[in-house]
Amino acid sequence: MGKLAVRALSAVLVVVLAGTVFVQALMVWALATDPEDGSLPLTPLRVITILGMVSAQVALVCVWRLVTMVRRGTVFSHAAFRYVDAVIGAIVAAALLWFAVTALNAPGQREDPGVTVIMGGVGVAILGVALIVLVLRMLLAQAVARDVEATQMRAELDQVI
Repeated sequence: MGKLAVRALSAVLVVVLAGTVFVQALMVWALATDPEDGSLPLTPLRVITILGMVSAQVALVCVWRLVTMVRRGTVFSHAAFRYVDAVIGAIVAAALLWFAVTALNAPGQREDPGVTVIMGGVGVAILGVALIVLVLRMLLAQAVARDVEATQMRAELDQVI
């Protein structure tokens, strides 16, 4: 991974992480100071937003750690799996939170249920992202296995020479 790509990704991760912290702070402030007006269940939506930001932050920190491992050349190790698994878990949690938002929004969409269907589709798409990361995890597992095999072959070759 090139230095420019690592720096660009790091900058994006920092900006997004700062943004999620800002949104969380706004939601906590709104929970404490802004009463509900009765049109929407604001408290549950605010809590879900806070939890959604936590899931995003977990994924961001894990991606940061994986990028660090790539930069150091240690990504093809068993240590990388815990970060990839955490990213998968964070994405699944985000999908579940989105389904909760969809359920909270559904009663207000009785006249136009298409919005609820679209929101459900977005939740399925988020789960699809988790499945893509799972496939990438399987590719990482194959790469780690090949790396271990190559290391063993080098060791055997060094003994022969």
